[in-house]
Amino acid sequence: MVCFNGVVVIARAREMTTAGPKTTGGGRKSLLFNVKSFGARADGTTDDTTAFKAAWKQACEATGTVTVVIPRGVYLIGPIKFAGPCKNVSNITIHMKGYLKATTNLSDYSFGSGWVEFGWVEGLTLTGGGTFDGQGAKAWPYNSCPTDLNCKLLPTNVKFVAMNRTVVRGITSVDSKFFHIALVECNNFKGSKIKISAPANSPNTDGIHIERSSGVYFSQSNIGTGDDCISIGQGNSQVTVTSITCGPGHGISVGSLGRYRNEGDVKGLVVKDSIMTGTTNGIRIKTWANSPGSSAATNMTFKNIVMNNVTNPIIIDQEYCPFTSCPTNPPSRVKLSDIYFKNIRGTSSSAVAVALECSKRIPCQNIYLENVHLELSSGEKHPTSSSCKNVEAKYFGTQIPPPCA
Repeated sequence: MVCFNGVVVIARAREMTTAGPKTTGGGRKSLLFNVKSFGARADGTTDDTTAFKAAWKQACEATGTVTVVIPRGVYLIGPIKFAGPCKNVSNITIHMKGYLKATTNLSDYSFGSGWVEFGWVEGLTLTGGGTFDGQGAKAWPYNSCPTDLNCKLLPTNVKFVAMNRTVVRGITSVDSKFFHIALVECNNFKGSKIKISAPANSPNTDGIHIERSSGVYFSQSNIGTGDDCISIGQGNSQVTVTSITCGPGHGISVGSLGRYRNEGDVKGLVVKDSIMTGTTNGIRIKTWANSPGSSAATNMTFKNIVMNNVTNPIIIDQEYCPFTSCPTNPPSRVKLSDIYFKNIRGTSSSAVAVALECSKRIPCQNIYLENVHLELSSGEKHPTSSSCKNVEAKYFGTQIPPPCA
């Protein structure tokens, strides 16, 4: 029995670089596919995309339990889709110790897609301590989304589409061209011990974006980026985010919601036991005014969160507009209700530490604040304040800043 890059296989050592079945003494097949066996050079300059595609093709067409091995080394990779269904595979592991570098020619990519994209796969595990480097600095000057409502989206570092029973553990994403990790229509997804890093001024580099997914759990991760550390988009249910260290960035956000017609509701969100440091927002719920359709965000809890020098520690913004000007009439048609802020403490870099700015058309309902303690990070003696609009919040325990009059 030997250990190959952390994957234990009972086989002869010389078989470790080949692709094919490895049989245990009991006759159970354990299939191992090493990208180097398919021609990957791992020299950082040769395009290894073809080798990765070939390894995945054979792995997905195999039977039983499968592992794709990406050994240490630097791999230059263009856009690639690891697509299923893998009909006869019960579980597939990508054991990645290598450092993947994205190609930088934007004409190679489909706008709005992923650089590395996993889709329609059951029982995937992505692990091994490897890194996805989007080389985003060369693409960020071409991102017009901060000023153009109809911009073309640059590629996400790692995108998961229509996945079920997915585990992502111990991987790193740096300098994505756009979002770092995105989930779309995924179920039963667990992510942990993830590191995400991009400069504070990098545009639209959300750490983790979740949309139209259910049964999602992220924990024990460190995110510092140029946009939301985590953004919860439309159509999500039963999402838990815990033990996240966030900063720099724009905090943890619900939304933006209400931009498009026929958006799904958000429900069953829990964000807890996390730390925000130097972020432009802490916990933010943002919806567009002038919503083309109706939707709701309900049953959301934010608890046990520390704010360190955060500009807007608690904010509901139902007139969200990232541009110079946006139409604000009619008001947002996203209904916000049953939202709980519990044990939120620390410091605010702005005088208004709690802002609850709700829709005139559909005022917020059942907003609860319990044991909120946010003082000015400057150390000035005058207290922080609250700002409220179209909401009747309910308060319990310590309230610093004082509740809205």
